[in-house]
Amino acid sequence: MECMIREWKIEDAAGLAEMLNNKNILNNLRDGLPYPYTKNDAQEYITSMLSADKTKTFAFAITVDNKVVGSIGIFRCDNIHFRTAEMGYYIGEPYWGKGLGTCAVKQACSYVFEHTDIIRIFAEPFAYNVASCRVLEKAGFQFEGLLRSNAFKNGKVVDMKMYSLIREI
Repeated sequence: MECMIREWKIEDAAGLAEMLNNKNILNNLRDGLPYPYTKNDAQEYITSMLSADKTKTFAFAITVDNKVVGSIGIFRCDNIHFRTAEMGYYIGEPYWGKGLGTCAVKQACSYVFEHTDIIRIFAEPFAYNVASCRVLEKAGFQFEGLLRSNAFKNGKVVDMKMYSLIREI
């Protein structure tokens, strides 16, 4: 199954809310997202992504047949890390296991490397999220190390993994 990434549209709010109103997805994301996740929450997110600094925030809807199936964002770091960016993404549960995460990660990284001076993109999935780690590996990311006891999620101290993709120069 092939996906496309594109800029968010405010009319994507219902689809975004449908995908994110799911504990199985939220369990693999950083805290701060409301649950239940409403259409209003989605509209606020989309508005903030559309108005964000386009040199620092690269946020895309992941679509299949123009239907929102997930989200991916790459966010430039600052100070001495200004040529490094952190990536986060999710795919809606009905679309898991279809190669869409890898497809979106490759597209988003290609876009950022082609249109910016960013040389390193990294991601820090929870160590228990084997599927996300596999997405990154299939997209060409290298495992750099285990970040032991790096986060507190759902009442537990958890490990995370560090992956990166370096732009070919």
